[in-house]
Amino acid sequence: MQILALIGDKWSILVIGQLRDRTLRFGELHRAVTGISQRMLTLTLRQLERDGLLSRTAHPAVPPRVDYALTSLGTTLLDSVAALADWANAHRHEINDNRCRYDTTHPPRLPS
Repeated sequence: MQILALIGDKWSILVIGQLRDRTLRFGELHRAVTGISQRMLTLTLRQLERDGLLSRTAHPAVPPRVDYALTSLGTTLLDSVAALADWANAHRHEINDNRCRYDTTHPPRLPS
């Protein structure tokens, strides 16, 4: 179940979805994954690398250059994750509108 929690994490899904077509640098990923902080992107990339779903390649250059790409294991998730990422991206505005509408009509509940 711990692995499902990682794969089901919204940031992991979005990062894997962005890497489906090509290798990306950190800054490119940061721009592509709307709303993610640099710190959260770093943590997500480290976890995905730790799990063997993506590779990190540091190039000896000035300024430093690091590329991220899906591994063969990571590509086995593409169909499922890409579908989820595409769905989330296509419906994000509608869901945000629904959340705002709900929040304005339902006052916050006090903890029991």
